[in-house]
Amino acid sequence: MAEIFKKGTLYLCPTPIGNLEDITYRTVRCLREADCIAAEDTRHTRQLLEAYNIHTALVSYHEHNKREKGPQLIEKLQSGQMVAAVSDAGMPAICDPGSDLVRLALHANIPVVPLPGANAGLTALIASGMDTTRFIFIGFLPKTKKHRRPVLVSLAASEGTLIFYEAPHRIQAVLQEMTEILGDRECVLCRELTKKYEQYFRGTLSQVTAQLCAQGIRGEFVILVAGKCAEERNPSTAVSEYSRLVQAEIQRGRTKKEAIRVVAAQLGVSKRDVYQATLL
Repeated sequence: MAEIFKKGTLYLCPTPIGNLEDITYRTVRCLREADCIAAEDTRHTRQLLEAYNIHTALVSYHEHNKREKGPQLIEKLQSGQMVAAVSDAGMPAICDPGSDLVRLALHANIPVVPLPGANAGLTALIASGMDTTRFIFIGFLPKTKKHRRPVLVSLAASEGTLIFYEAPHRIQAVLQEMTEILGDRECVLCRELTKKYEQYFRGTLSQVTAQLCAQGIRGEFVILVAGKCAEERNPSTAVSEYSRLVQAEIQRGRTKKEAIRVVAAQLGVSKRDVYQATLL
């Protein structure tokens, strides 16, 4: 017997990450039966709805209007309406303001029901050939180098595969920073997953960067980087990372003093700690 969707409930509906056929029958029926669909980009979501002959009303809900639209959606739910939340691609609430709507709903004692479906990070992971028993999903790194580098340093000693999302205009800089901070580790770069030009670059971070630059940078990317091996982990990891970053800055033409100051500022640590690391 077909599931009876409940009124006054928030349903989290995953959408295709590229190929429109990657959607479940359950999700299609949920979108049809909802009173409204909360969508990041209504124009983008409308294309999906048209493909499946779905005529449910759309409500714009994104990062820049969530404070206003979130409470309005909660009011709809409290009045007995069924609301389906979708992301532009993949799972709502993953790198998506849907997570804020979930918290609002739970705070208001509104039932939240997740539907399974497509996710770019896991799709890339299972085809990568890398460790799938332990992994860390990071998603998008901060947009600026100043804020990215401390995050990468904090991940340097992590075990398991690291999973990142990245846009084409930042991918080259991010791969370079990963090589400098994490070391030239095994990497798989996935481009345009599930789409016509789906592609995988495999090798070390430096090799993958070279392959990408030779081909040209287009599309959306998932980056998978190997975690640190057990034999590489030790209590002095941070110290060795400081020293390596200082050497990288010196190679760019800075004096040692300037390099220490820059690295300390980037990582939010004292210049003395960075200086001591260069003496070891």
